[in-house]
Amino acid sequence: MDDLQYGTRNKRGDWAPNTHPQIPFFWSKPLDLGKWVTFLVGYVWPWNAFHMAVTLIYWNYLLPDFETMKTLSWGWALWLYAVNGIGIFAMYGSIEFFYYWKRRQGTRFKYNSKFPSEQPSDVFWFKSQNIDNFLKSYVYGIVFWTLVEVLILWSFANHYVPWLDWSAHPVWLAVLLLATPLIHEVHFFTIHRIIHIPILYKWVHSLHHNSVNPSPWSSLSMHPVETFLYHGVAFWHLVLFSNPLIALFQLNMAGYGAINGHIGFDKLELNDETTLDSHAYLHYLHHKYFEVNYGGDGLIPLDQWFGSWHDGSKEAQDRMEARYAAKVARLNAKQ
Repeated sequence: MDDLQYGTRNKRGDWAPNTHPQIPFFWSKPLDLGKWVTFLVGYVWPWNAFHMAVTLIYWNYLLPDFETMKTLSWGWALWLYAVNGIGIFAMYGSIEFFYYWKRRQGTRFKYNSKFPSEQPSDVFWFKSQNIDNFLKSYVYGIVFWTLVEVLILWSFANHYVPWLDWSAHPVWLAVLLLATPLIHEVHFFTIHRIIHIPILYKWVHSLHHNSVNPSPWSSLSMHPVETFLYHGVAFWHLVLFSNPLIALFQLNMAGYGAINGHIGFDKLELNDETTLDSHAYLHYLHHKYFEVNYGGDGLIPLDQWFGSWHDGSKEAQDRMEARYAAKVARLNAKQ
């Protein structure tokens, strides 16, 4: 497949899409009914449908029964850690294997033409981003994801929080289910902006940003504080009058969905004619420039409202450089 039909490549070989990400149409034209169908299909398929399918597998086959989860114990906590770890290995590992190790599509649609294995660095364990990110995903990321999961399920099992039944509250729970990506967007932007405060960035978030050229295993390679805050999006369902199935969906969206911003490719070629859009470009730009795109896909345009939006265009680049220049000027004025 010719990626230059969809984007351009600079002198370094880095690829960028021709079309720039846009915030959803309904923020400017909410009554354009023709666009709602297209939007809703993309809202559900394929990523959120995948997260729900995973959640239903957890719910029906993998979770301990709620009677067991009334009591905190290492047994079922370690079981959930194993389930999460195996699931992530299957998903992240397959993408890493085919697109980073076997390099089945080379650098087609790859934002950064280099592969992490070609760039050893002292900032990583064993000087390898791949080994470092893999180990930290399992030592930090999945550990604290599982901790949040245990606390959520234990709280529901003991009815410490409201557990709404689908038969009694179908409308509210359906609305809450549809709103989970919006909750993720607001939560992610908020905690992400906070850990970019200089002292927190230095001691917490810089670990994740060591991966300037992110790959799948970078997704959950976070400091323990960051990964607890990130997966803590599911705690909202302890106060929103929710249901443990929706809370689990929210959590899986964070855990399995973290890869979306770190795939490193705009499209994954599934065969000669079919590609899967990654939605990774906005977060790739965040890793590249650090102080832009703190949120997700712009479902709620918080980055636009707070002046940190970068869609890859020259205009966005000019705005970012103007902010940097103003910031340097302010720092120099204080000296």
